[in-house]
Amino acid sequence: MCFRQCPQFYHNMMRIQRSVTYNQIKGIFGFGDSDHIGKIAFPAVQAAPSFSSSFPVLFGGRADLPCLIPCAIDQDPYFRMTRDVAPRLGYQKPALLHSSFFPALQGAMTKMSASDPNSSIFVTDTAKQIKTKINKHAFSGGRDTVEEHRRLGGDCSVDISYQYLTFFLEDDARLEKVRADYSSGELLTGFLKKELIELLQKLMAEQQERRKAVTDEVLKHFMTPRPMLS
Repeated sequence: MCFRQCPQFYHNMMRIQRSVTYNQIKGIFGFGDSDHIGKIAFPAVQAAPSFSSSFPVLFGGRADLPCLIPCAIDQDPYFRMTRDVAPRLGYQKPALLHSSFFPALQGAMTKMSASDPNSSIFVTDTAKQIKTKINKHAFSGGRDTVEEHRRLGGDCSVDISYQYLTFFLEDDARLEKVRADYSSGELLTGFLKKELIELLQKLMAEQQERRKAVTDEVLKHFMTPRPMLS
């Protein structure tokens, strides 16, 4: 359905597939001989939106518009491949803006999952759910005992509550004080979690109120393809 509505997207996808060999894909992504063809073909699908000509309705058929792609580091191989292919297709190379991963509550080495409601904070969570999740599941950089924590301080590099504050707390001076106090042992884990809980409860409540104002008409207007260039 998507390809019938936007044949130029499909055309670019096919051009990209013709420009990348199987050996190149194996070298970039580590695919083996037993991987199915869907995995091998998908990088071209990921690459096609990098070019404005893939969306003639939005950009009036222009093929010369540059593309900036914000992405996490795990997406980098797709767009390094795209940058290599772009000149051969007559297009500009897309530029990348590497973003930080948002860690799961259980720690930086774990992943958020929709099947695990305790792996993250959802925008639909109630104030009580937010408090429970952070208190029970947010990985702590604190020490085993209060005495040890006071002496050695907490580890902000692994503490999920602090990591979340770096995303949501806009007051840099306040964030630095939290970091310094926690690292020195003056601030305990419970107080750090309380700081995050109160901040997220306020943010989620505001977001949920705005979400209630979204009607079917607003959604239809937002989702309707329309020119983006005057």
